[in-house]
Amino acid sequence: MTRTKLRFGHTELPDEQERALRRAVRLAWWSIGFLVTAVTLVYLVMGSSQAMKAAWVEDLLSFIPPISFLVAVRLAHRRPSERHPYGHHRSVGIGHLVAGTALFAMGAFMVFDSASGLLKAEHPPIGLMEVAGQPVWAGWVMIAAMVYTGVPPVLLGRAKLPLAATLHDRVLYADAKMNKADWMTALGSIVGIAGIGLGLWWADAAAALFISASILHDGVSNLRVATSALMDAQATTVEGDEVDPVVTRMDALLQGLPWVAEARSRARDEGHVLHVESFVVPVDQHAPSLAALREAREAAIELDWRIQDMIVVPAEELPEEFLPGLAAEREQ
Repeated sequence: MTRTKLRFGHTELPDEQERALRRAVRLAWWSIGFLVTAVTLVYLVMGSSQAMKAAWVEDLLSFIPPISFLVAVRLAHRRPSERHPYGHHRSVGIGHLVAGTALFAMGAFMVFDSASGLLKAEHPPIGLMEVAGQPVWAGWVMIAAMVYTGVPPVLLGRAKLPLAATLHDRVLYADAKMNKADWMTALGSIVGIAGIGLGLWWADAAAALFISASILHDGVSNLRVATSALMDAQATTVEGDEVDPVVTRMDALLQGLPWVAEARSRARDEGHVLHVESFVVPVDQHAPSLAALREAREAAIELDWRIQDMIVVPAEELPEEFLPGLAAEREQ
């Protein structure tokens, strides 16, 4: 039986992206399943340790990116409608914004809470607990729990990163980066617990402050990229730190057409896909035929699977009001 091809809106995914999406969805569900066990385990053993509480809160917040990814992917599948003629691709940006906001808000609160505990010189007690009928220092159980919560996320994060790039999915990318950094949370908690065992009362609060600062940093970086994309910034790579190279490649392709004298494009990130407007100046000001415009658009679309919603606009000259970087480029 033929399997139904996956799509984002009216964009049918190529085989590579389809395989990546199916794998990413499986990894998101695996992440959620693991987090259920991790959150339960840490809650049962955390006691009065601030570092353990911070790690527990971070595990709770780690639910947000995979859930946001699954919801955004489901919405992005919907075809464009009369009310949403551009499709539902912005669901990815909304999911990214929600994740970033939650991380920022909770991180800021936890930094304040952890710093207050450090200034108050709170001494968290870690006593004994019974395991298999034997008294055991509770710190060893906490450390074992942190080892369990620290290893699988790193493996999941390493698996998600290439998929995020293949799908151009920033929610998945943020999830992968958080997963890869979870070892620092686990290590920080272990150091804090060990410090208490060695009589260093401040180690626990310091570890909690370190974890809280990591959460806050994730929130700030994700908020910056998410808000920039939602404000129609020039399309960037999935990391959000440089202009997407597909724009330059598209301009080079259009300028290589025999009837085009100049070409410049502007592209905005709709989520997984790009919305592109390309302005072309015909040679000798001769108006191109409809067939020539169609062929130019089709050639550009073949460059990258994300380019579907694209228009090619003939112009007497490149409009600087719509291409703000053009004037500076000409001055160089």
